[in-house]
Amino acid sequence: MMLKNDVKKKGHIVVEDGKVGLHLIHSLLISATSIDENTMDLAIENLHELYQNVTLLGDSIQRMAAYFADGLIARLLTRKSPFYDMIMKPPTQEEEFLAFTQFYKVSPFYQFAHFTANQAILEVFEKELEYNNGLLHVIDFFDISYGFQWPSLIQSLSENATTLNRISLKITGYGKTIDELRETETRLVSFAKGFRNLSFEFQGVLSGSYKLSNLTKRKNETLAINLMFHLNSLSTYSKISKTLKEVHDLCPSIVTIVEQEGCKIPQTFMPRFMDSLHYFAAMFDSLDDCLPIDSIERLSIEKNHLGKEIKNVLNYDEGGNNNNSSSYDDNEQMETCKGRMESHGFLGIPLSCKNIMQAKLLMKIRSYSNSTIQIDGGINGGFRVFEIEDPRAISLAWQDRSIVTASAWHCVL
Repeated sequence: MMLKNDVKKKGHIVVEDGKVGLHLIHSLLISATSIDENTMDLAIENLHELYQNVTLLGDSIQRMAAYFADGLIARLLTRKSPFYDMIMKPPTQEEEFLAFTQFYKVSPFYQFAHFTANQAILEVFEKELEYNNGLLHVIDFFDISYGFQWPSLIQSLSENATTLNRISLKITGYGKTIDELRETETRLVSFAKGFRNLSFEFQGVLSGSYKLSNLTKRKNETLAINLMFHLNSLSTYSKISKTLKEVHDLCPSIVTIVEQEGCKIPQTFMPRFMDSLHYFAAMFDSLDDCLPIDSIERLSIEKNHLGKEIKNVLNYDEGGNNNNSSSYDDNEQMETCKGRMESHGFLGIPLSCKNIMQAKLLMKIRSYSNSTIQIDGGINGGFRVFEIEDPRAISLAWQDRSIVTASAWHCVL
């Protein structure tokens, strides 16, 4: 989607010509600031006005603003309020899965993340073939997401295997429910059976029930830790530090990290609100290039995937309550991904030229409805891929807004 002549920018947010769009963004900013400063009457007044101008059937900004308004209203309420439960009611497991699969099919967001991480894992495994006995073990942190990431890795590994030199892949995946883990195992085992030169094993683990220190490693295996959106989910810097220390203790050959650019939880409210506003404005706008405005699939994605994320990121539990105070240190909030990883004994692995070209090729060959996909081009197109130096990482952007970044690391201490 090319930018139209009748749009203006507020920061990185593209809005309609000064009328509804700018007014909605302005109202959201005033409402959030009022909540942060505890001037509740002004917040309620602005949110009441905001609700007069938003609709889940409007343009991308109106739809996004509706979910932000819900999130801000929920933040005003106590968690014991029935209205809070009504606003924050999560989608069913079936609705969430359907929205995820629909989004996976129509947008490059998750495919970019998965393919980039998989290629980095594959290349490290190939470098260690002389002594790893063809053994690869991947630990998929946080949320296995029904195993959508792993069929492409299984297929790529099989291409390197022979009947005499079989490859063994073990995936330890964390999931939210037993049913999700069983369904994931069934899906991946069934897929892997089509590759006779590859041995596959899946170990499902309920999130929070298994310590990394209990992990059993096979002799000489290549161990890969996949932190796919995991660090985004941790609510404090101490939890991030604890996770990275546990990962480092395993001495993995590679740690792949993929982070959403606008959902970083360890922040005070207003920085988190602003980052999220920019991020989700880009995400909702990008759907214009993926699905028609009146698409049922689009409504499902917006409500049960993106909308759920908006409300959650505005209402996570800060210090055990729902107020606006925070004990975060300013220096911690300014810490870069590079500084954070290096301080925990990791060094960046430059993503290869092959990996970068694969990401660009994905953008080129994907045929999105009415889309304009650019490769290191101007900022007025749709999706584009660009490289980040030091360490060499890759970002997927919508227009001029980075929405997801992939990088790889190894232990040095």
